[in-house]
Amino acid sequence: MQTDKSNPQHYKNNVTPIDIIEMYDLNFSLGNVIKYVLRAGKKEGESDLDDLNKALWYLQREISFRQKY
Repeated sequence: MQTDKSNPQHYKNNVTPIDIIEMYDLNFSLGNVIKYVLRAGKKEGESDLDDLNKALWYLQREISFRQKY
């Protein structure tokens, strides 16, 4: 079974993460928070906790960056 890398099954909604990221002009870290939260539990082979922990890592990184400046 082939997968569509530009439109994967775990993002089959009316609004995709890239739409939200571009709509709000988010940086890399916050964009990844959105991506991982929206796909949590939907990507085959990955648990929802894996994705939520990835989102948390990027959020903590963004917070640390903002606290420095």
